[in-house]
Amino acid sequence: MLPARTSPGHLAENVMHFARVLRSAGMPVAIDRVQLSLRALQVAGFDSKTDFHAVLSACLLDRIEHRALFDQAFALFWRDPDLMGRMRALLLPKVNIKDGTPPPPENRRLGEALFPPGPPPQPPEPAKDEIEIDAQLTWSDRELLRQADFETMTVDEWQAAKRALAQMRLASEPLPTRRQQPAGRLGQPDWRATLRRMARQGGELGTPLWRAPRRRPGALVVLADISGSMSRYSRMLLHFAHGLGLAQRHGGARVESFVFGTRLTRTTKLLASRDPDIAVGQVVRAVADWSGGTRITTSLHHFNQQWARRVLNSRATVLLVTDGLEHGDTAALRVEMARLHKSCRRLVWLNPLLRYSGFEPRAAGIQAMLPFVDRFVPAHNLNSLAELVRLLRQPEAPGSTRARD
Repeated sequence: MLPARTSPGHLAENVMHFARVLRSAGMPVAIDRVQLSLRALQVAGFDSKTDFHAVLSACLLDRIEHRALFDQAFALFWRDPDLMGRMRALLLPKVNIKDGTPPPPENRRLGEALFPPGPPPQPPEPAKDEIEIDAQLTWSDRELLRQADFETMTVDEWQAAKRALAQMRLASEPLPTRRQQPAGRLGQPDWRATLRRMARQGGELGTPLWRAPRRRPGALVVLADISGSMSRYSRMLLHFAHGLGLAQRHGGARVESFVFGTRLTRTTKLLASRDPDIAVGQVVRAVADWSGGTRITTSLHHFNQQWARRVLNSRATVLLVTDGLEHGDTAALRVEMARLHKSCRRLVWLNPLLRYSGFEPRAAGIQAMLPFVDRFVPAHNLNSLAELVRLLRQPEAPGSTRARD
């Protein structure tokens, strides 16, 4: 490899600035990638904008799902009409962002990174009788955050949504087990404990003791679709599953998590870290088909064949996170959904498409899956996840089926 040479002008500063924009928009770019880009540009030259784009993408990209974000950022950042001539002279001036330029509509996180808001104006000094704290504004901001769609959230809104999700009290409905425990109210008589107490008291018959079934939450199994259209929603649902897993350590439900795109991957151990960002990051790095295609039928068949007997029982609840847009023949999908429904106590389908008020289940995949679902609920914002928590807590009679809330 040719030795790196110092770039005159502002080329190095602009490439570093471009890397900061990508990093602010949510794309991981390390400093060694920037150094590699500068060395590659010295070798490849600046014959065309296509070559310049190819060099930067080869050096800064490491995952295919970041391609769209990179292309948008490149088109907006390097939009100087005389770019090639300036690069040949290596005298590209610094990119100055004009105040008041509207962000691009394609990606709100990219717009926020390219056009950061200026410092807030200094508020005037309030009068003595002015209200210092406006609780209505705080409530309004919180309510807007709870109604914001995960797909369109900015970076700050995404971080605030994760903090709000971490504060939710996640719990599942406690179900009776075969084991018994002492009870302080009328129930099934505990004759053995009653006779033992009578023996200690000299044979005198006192108040009989009672027992009742011990109650524990049933297992939760999360099956999350990580295809391109579901990536953003499934990422937040993995944060939700991580919170359920932490609640398990304090007597909550046992949680098993799986993700599927073109194939099924078990992610329970990857979500075992106490830090949710580290746990979800491990899942994203370990799954090769993140934000790729989807094969719902194949993935459900793999789960029913390899994992259903291990993680499911008559007390388990399955959270299926997908839009149900399956291509091809759906007869096999109907068979796999029927088998999955018979293997668990309750099957809850979380579909972000329900965020549209005019949604109708016309797709063949949705029509094949819907008859075997106990609950059909949305999962696109914090309000929908709060309703999911309420749904998991409330008791439900076994065998009852409701297609949609």
